[in-house]
Amino acid sequence: MGDSDSNVVSSSQAEGIRFLVRALRHRNYRLFFGGQSVSLIGTWMTRIATSWLVYRLTGSAMLLGLVGFAGQLPTFLLAPFAGVWVDRWNRHRVLVVTQVLAMLQSFALAALALSGRITAWDILWLNAFQGAINAFDMPARQAFVLDMVTDRADLSNAIALNSSMVNMARLIGPSVAGLIIAAVGEGYCFLIDGFSYLAVIASLLMMQLAMVASSRSRKNTLADLKEGWQYVSGFAPVRDVMLLLAIASLMGMPYMVLMPIFAGNILHGGAHTLGFLMGFTGVGALTGAVILAARKSVLGLGRVIPVAAAAFGAGLVAFSFSRWLWLSYILMFVVGLGMMQQMASSNTILQTITPDDKRGRVMSYYTVSIVGMAPFGSLFSGWLAARIGAPLALAIGGACCLVGAGLFALRLRRIRELVHPIYVQLGIIPEIADGLNSAAILSSVAEE
Repeated sequence: MGDSDSNVVSSSQAEGIRFLVRALRHRNYRLFFGGQSVSLIGTWMTRIATSWLVYRLTGSAMLLGLVGFAGQLPTFLLAPFAGVWVDRWNRHRVLVVTQVLAMLQSFALAALALSGRITAWDILWLNAFQGAINAFDMPARQAFVLDMVTDRADLSNAIALNSSMVNMARLIGPSVAGLIIAAVGEGYCFLIDGFSYLAVIASLLMMQLAMVASSRSRKNTLADLKEGWQYVSGFAPVRDVMLLLAIASLMGMPYMVLMPIFAGNILHGGAHTLGFLMGFTGVGALTGAVILAARKSVLGLGRVIPVAAAAFGAGLVAFSFSRWLWLSYILMFVVGLGMMQQMASSNTILQTITPDDKRGRVMSYYTVSIVGMAPFGSLFSGWLAARIGAPLALAIGGACCLVGAGLFALRLRRIRELVHPIYVQLGIIPEIADGLNSAAILSSVAEE
């Protein structure tokens, strides 16, 4: 191959890489991406350390479920109200406050663990505090993406990069946590997490944001809350996407609560086994996020959602019956891939079709669907695992995800019909004036 051919290939590769990370051309998003990438590694270290510490202290599947319940219940209760306030408040300031509070929570966990005084109840209450923080942080962070990238054309790429960032942390954090727990104990994971928040706080403070006119509503909080609920529950594309996310969160996502049992009792490993199981989930999720980042348009994501949800459910069912470590790792890759493709595709569609003045409220219900339903799933999963065993409990959850995916697939045609006018209005699908070209419209909709 000649030099000119090599230059063409190199140029093509560089262009492909730039396309995959095109949202990073926005300075504010680039800062956020860098800070969050560091902070999220610490967050995943804390998640693994927390579950392992509770299991080590108590040996109870029920308490694992209860701690998960306590950490996510405040999000379920507060997120809808938080969404109203996120639509009114300065989202940037909200994120600075939530990150500072989360840092203090991690330092409190570290102080108790390193002093040897920590109990399962201390973890439960501190997890509940973190859940209250997340009720405000998650809707603000999701709604803030468009404030950082400014160009709606880059929104889907930014969301996919967010997913890549989360899952790179999911890959690195649990693996590092497993090694640190085995070497020096859980407390140092909490301490590292606390310091990692400094990166995202610094990135937020370095941002240069245009002054935006206040969007405070003249309505009272309850009226705004009602308006948001009516939109979410009344518009079928938003409602159906949220319901499938809620099923996955309620019945499928509690697999993380049961992972210490699988790592220790079923696969006969230790903290490092737990770390690698979660690490393979992260590899699968990262792969799914990269695939989504390579997409040129939101078109086609409607079809991805039920396929991904089915892969997630099938992976959980198969994992529940696996007794071979290598097979379990492969199945956790499938679980991560399906989970991330469903979540990121759903997020992209919701943010694309939602009016700007309702974005905070819609993303608060997205938070409820993803995080808020999980406490009930964690509690139910822990209770069920204590009675019929973790494998069967996990298999039931995966089967429910498969049923939800099938029901969503049956509704997909109606969803396409309702979303099509919005895509035309946004310029995602060209508007065709004459009826002779209506078949072309229908063909493009079929690809959604």
